[in-house]
Amino acid sequence: MANADYQGAIEDWGTSARRWRTVSAYLKRNPSLVVGAILLLILAAVAIGGQAFIDYRDAAPLSNRPSRPPGADYPLGTDKFGRDLLAILVYGTFLTGKVGLVAGFLGVVIGAVLGFLAGFFRGITDTLISLFTDVLLTIPPLLVLVVIATNIPGKLDTDQMAIIISLLAWRQPTRQIRAQVLIMREAGYVKTAHLGGTSRLGIVFKELMPNLIPYLMASFVLAVATAMLASVGLEALGLGPQNEPTLGMTIYWVMLEGAFTTGLWWWWSTPLIALITLFVGLYLVSAGLDELANPRTRRRGA
Repeated sequence: MANADYQGAIEDWGTSARRWRTVSAYLKRNPSLVVGAILLLILAAVAIGGQAFIDYRDAAPLSNRPSRPPGADYPLGTDKFGRDLLAILVYGTFLTGKVGLVAGFLGVVIGAVLGFLAGFFRGITDTLISLFTDVLLTIPPLLVLVVIATNIPGKLDTDQMAIIISLLAWRQPTRQIRAQVLIMREAGYVKTAHLGGTSRLGIVFKELMPNLIPYLMASFVLAVATAMLASVGLEALGLGPQNEPTLGMTIYWVMLEGAFTTGLWWWWSTPLIALITLFVGLYLVSAGLDELANPRTRRRGA
C-alpha cells in the first residue's frame, strides 16, 4: 500500500511538473500577457496593499500642507488643496479600478446573455437583438453618458458611476460574442451533442461556454479598459464623484486649477503615470488573452 501511494505521488508530481513546463513555455511565447499582468499586479499591490499603510483621510482636502513638492514628509507631494498625492495614488487607483471592474463585469454578463440568445436561437430573437445593438453602436457613448450623468439628482458616487457606464458597456461584447456563437453552433461537436439529445441549454453551458471562456476573459479585460476610459472622461469633465479621490477627478482638479502652468508637475504626473500604466497593462493583457483565444493570432509553436 505504501509503495502504491508513493508511486501515485511520483506520478502526480510528474504530471504537475509537465503542466508547469507547458504553462511556462507558453508564457515565454506570450510576453504581452506576462508584462501586462506584472503591470496590473503592481498597481493592484499599490491600490490594495497601500491601504494598510496610507490613511484615507490624507486624500481629503486640507488634510496636509498644500502645494508641497515630493520629499521626506510627502513622497509624491501634495496638491493645491492639501491632499497627499500618495493617498490619491492608492485610493484613486482602487476607486477607478472598482468602477472599471463593476461596469466591465456587468457589460460582459449582459453582452454574453444577449450574444448567446441572438447567436444560438437565431430567428426573430437574433433580428431584434442585433437591430437594437447596431442602433446603439451608432450613438456616441460619451454623449449619452454625459446626458445621463447630468440628469441624476444629487452627487454621484463610484457605484452610481459604474452603473451609468454599464448601461452602454454591453454593446460591443454582444456583437462580438454573437459572432463567435454563430461560428461555433455549426461545429461538428455541437451538432453531435444535439443529435445525442442534449438540450439547447445543455449545449450552451456544456459545449459552447467552456470553449468561449478565453474569449470571454479577453472581452472582459477590454470592457474594463473601455469602462475605465469612459469614467475618466466623465470625471475629467467634472461629472464624476466630487467627494471621492478618483484618478479622473484628480485630472479634473489639475485642469481646473491650472497645475500644468503653475509648476506643480507632481500634481498632474501622479495620476497620468498611474492611468498610463493601467491602460498599457490592460491592453497588453487583452492582447495576450486574444492570442490565447484566437488561433489565427497565435504565434507559431504556441
